[in-house]
Amino acid sequence: MTAELVRGQNHPLSQVRLTIRISAGAPVLAGAALGDENGTVHGPQWVAHPGAPALPGVEVSRQATAEHRLAVDLAALPEAVHRVDVFLALPAGTGGPLRFGAVPAPHTAVEGPDGTELASYTLTGLDAEAAVIALEFYRRQSAWKVRAMGQGYAGGLPALLADQGLREAGGLAAAVQEAAAQSLSRAVPAPAPQDRAPAPQAPAAHDASGPVPSAPGTTEAAPSYDPQPSARDGRNPYEVEAPGAEPPPQGLGGPVDYTHPHRRHSSPPPPPPSAAPAADGQPAQPVAGDAAGWSMEERLYNQVWGMFEDLARTTAAYRGAVDFADSRMEKEVDQALADPRGRLGTSADAAREAAYARRTQLVDQARAALDRDLAQLTAEAEVVEPALPPAYAGWDSPVWHGYRVPAEPPMALRLGDLHLPESAPLRIPMLVRLPLERGLWIDSGPTAALDDSFPDSVELRHLAMAAAVALAARLLAVHPAGEFAVHVIDPAGAGTRAFLPLTGAGVLAAPPATGAAGVTEVLERLTRRVDLVQMAMRAGAAASLPADVDTAQQLLIVNDFPHGFDDRAVTRLRYLADEGPAVGVHLLMVADRQDAAAYGPLLDPLWRSLMRLTPVSDDHLADPWVGHAWTYEPSIVPAGSQVLQQVLAEVARGQAKHR
Repeated sequence: MTAELVRGQNHPLSQVRLTIRISAGAPVLAGAALGDENGTVHGPQWVAHPGAPALPGVEVSRQATAEHRLAVDLAALPEAVHRVDVFLALPAGTGGPLRFGAVPAPHTAVEGPDGTELASYTLTGLDAEAAVIALEFYRRQSAWKVRAMGQGYAGGLPALLADQGLREAGGLAAAVQEAAAQSLSRAVPAPAPQDRAPAPQAPAAHDASGPVPSAPGTTEAAPSYDPQPSARDGRNPYEVEAPGAEPPPQGLGGPVDYTHPHRRHSSPPPPPPSAAPAADGQPAQPVAGDAAGWSMEERLYNQVWGMFEDLARTTAAYRGAVDFADSRMEKEVDQALADPRGRLGTSADAAREAAYARRTQLVDQARAALDRDLAQLTAEAEVVEPALPPAYAGWDSPVWHGYRVPAEPPMALRLGDLHLPESAPLRIPMLVRLPLERGLWIDSGPTAALDDSFPDSVELRHLAMAAAVALAARLLAVHPAGEFAVHVIDPAGAGTRAFLPLTGAGVLAAPPATGAAGVTEVLERLTRRVDLVQMAMRAGAAASLPADVDTAQQLLIVNDFPHGFDDRAVTRLRYLADEGPAVGVHLLMVADRQDAAAYGPLLDPLWRSLMRLTPVSDDHLADPWVGHAWTYEPSIVPAGSQVLQQVLAEVARGQAKHR
């Protein structure tokens, strides 16, 4: 059965030798860009287009025409290739349409070797775009899937290629357009509208709030949403060599060569092999570190963020399906009641019941797809969580019981956990790259916890301090001895009890600073360090720093702000927040913003520069990717556990040896 895709929807492929059929109402040029695990195109030799139509595993048309047939053999692609983006562009300088909004919606179909249509996608909603990525084929755990993209570019082909990471985007786009212009006279003309059979269209939903997923056809079967992440193949950028195969000749291209006698391995290390799929077609068992990366730590980091993208995308698909089902039900009811003669009697009730039944069926099918994905993610989380290193692990992980001071700093740090309402039991570790690019602010102000409880201000301040101490201890523990120092400003001494784990272990760079004089002394010392390191870096004379300048990473914990701060101290604190991260001075504030309300908008830039965290669960973190409001949970040491004291004692022994 053909899967009629909507924008953003994925579909697994049961075949690797494919034909991609494209139908448009005007001549267009078609091409394919080969991307690595990050989707980056590493040169013109990675792009198949009318001027160079044949690449290993891919062949496109040499003409700009209204009908295209592209040949793709996914098994024959070089190993360095993890994505194939099929793009369309309008020919330039031909007097034809300049935007896709002026032509009929292009229709794409993916067919198997026997001509069976596996998936189709109609690119609706285009307007000012002159180029568009229609489909994306991507590798996921040794299996291939197709994603309906519909990503348009008003800047045309240069903007599209530049977005793929191609440095020579402008020159290649000009060469493609020139080749298309030379072949346009040989292009197959678009059939007259009256003679052309209408291309199959996936019905689109029209909703005033924006685009929503459309149903796959006139039947009530909901689309099979199968979101998978791009970060599984490596979220971080890697420097990759050219594709694994020799660049094809630029002359005449014959059939796609599926044998590839010159194929060679790419330079990035492959991810560890995952378990083979079961004979009954069930998905492979999850494996910790099943992502791209040079080390196990990097693979786990990429895998965690891949799980985050998985959860974000599958939840977005479910919510979109529910929105579509609701809007469709309303539309059907409105249509049934549009005729005054049908508003009374049993016919109106029957129409409402039928519309609601169809809506329920669509929602149930979307929920089944969501539950399937959540079950897979939960199984993966159960495998990944025990394998995480200390920097990524929760405080309840057994890895902390065998903790030893590391020889190198980690690439990321766990700040807490994230989850969504539809997947409350599933937690995704919230990892941020190190060194920190911005300061942190643990908000001790009043907030309503998600369990409808309202902790009082004293309890919130206590929880905020506990979260700050746990975070500082984690930062100390994951850095080599002597490469990370922690300073504390506690003007009124309100956090004396909370800081006992740090002060008792003797891991602070100096005792907590109290009073206005202590605040001034610490801020002046760290400000001087920032100034000197900045000047040394600009002059290229890092070795000339004074002997009393500590070159280790510095963390300043500020409690009970703005108590004990005068205007000069506030100015220095803002300076550290802005300039410090670039030279290794980081800020961790525990504060209630209302306590500083007297400063008015003067401190707004300070609060905006910090990443806000909460001591209790709160859904204040929003990602701009899909617009979800994620619930954040801080990483807290389990009640009654001595793991924090044990880890800090080991840190103190490491510091003593370093001195």
